[in-house]
Amino acid sequence: MKAINLLKIAWKALQRNRLRAFLTMLGIIIGVASVIAMLAIGEGSKQSIRNQISSMGSNMLFVQPGSDNRGGVRQDFSQSQTLTLADYKALKEKNTTLTDISPQVNGSGQVIFANNNWPTSIHGVNPEYLNIRKLSVKDGSMFTDHDVLAATKVVVIGQTVVENIFKNGEDPIGKTIRFNKIPFKVIGVLAEKGQNTFGQDQDDIMLAPYTTVQKRIQAATYLQSISASAKSENIAAQASEEMSSILRASHKLKSGDENDFHVRSQEELISTFSATSEILTVLLVAIASISLVIGGIGIMNIMYVSVTERTREIGLRMAVGGRGRDILLQFLVEAILISVTGGIIGVALGIGSTLLVASVMSWPTIITMQSLVISFTVCAITGIFFGWYPARKAASLDPIVALRYE
Repeated sequence: MKAINLLKIAWKALQRNRLRAFLTMLGIIIGVASVIAMLAIGEGSKQSIRNQISSMGSNMLFVQPGSDNRGGVRQDFSQSQTLTLADYKALKEKNTTLTDISPQVNGSGQVIFANNNWPTSIHGVNPEYLNIRKLSVKDGSMFTDHDVLAATKVVVIGQTVVENIFKNGEDPIGKTIRFNKIPFKVIGVLAEKGQNTFGQDQDDIMLAPYTTVQKRIQAATYLQSISASAKSENIAAQASEEMSSILRASHKLKSGDENDFHVRSQEELISTFSATSEILTVLLVAIASISLVIGGIGIMNIMYVSVTERTREIGLRMAVGGRGRDILLQFLVEAILISVTGGIIGVALGIGSTLLVASVMSWPTIITMQSLVISFTVCAITGIFFGWYPARKAASLDPIVALRYE
């Protein structure tokens, strides 16, 4: 029997029971739409994470004191003081893979102007920190290397700090503010960046020369971290290894000694969060795929009913010369047609629901051609798998028994 004739017969059979055929398709439709929507949300979230972390500095590396201990064992206080200015100078002089490098010391407290105050943090850095973190000064200017050498009490502040201590609309540039009772002159305001991937406000920040923060606020000589930027994202891993090698030499560590510092890169964060997002996506897709299984069971059930209802028709076809293979293909094509038609409707519904989610809930979504192809292929396989057994039953009927069936 020709394929075109099989399709015509199958289509006419479905048209005779349109409501039943649609209800049978419903499980496939919901399953395909859910899979496409879940994959789109998963891909969108992974890309969003990558973009947001990259916006913080895609080539950024940072060194923190203490061994790379991820087992949750608490480190003693001496291990948190292993980074010094000597380490920063060694990295600055000996590296071949970095473009910018900055020491960092942090402090937290209240910033005060007139009768207004705001709890925030101050970061002691050098001017290269702007390039490392992809920050820019909107008004005023960044402090200079001379300010760092002289430990000048100047500061560049973020937009959140401006909004909370200059509530009357004053121009912050040139004003003197106090941080934990220490006066700082505002020389610049950072451009707004918003929240990062972790929900942290990137505009709630104050930048000052690290020498000033060390002497005036921390009263300490050690560094809390060292930030750097690799020449390109492709050599970030190489830069990380080079930094480790330089620091091991600076700390005079022997070949068998464990590092008393650890180097991190943005790529590690991207990989970690992408892996977590991928696991969640797989879980959601697995749950959504249950609908496809239910839809397949529905196809098998309705095909059994169809075989029973059309037993006399099957017997008649066999009596006039129809082969068992023709009967098998006839019912198998019906099952595939139900599944594929449901798949087409499901793909359209999945794309529509994804666009709706992106529009109404502002969730990042990415519809890939791969997800559409996979969903459509699964539909065809589902039709073949669940339609095969009922079709075999129809093909194996005895024509004499089938003709006598009431």
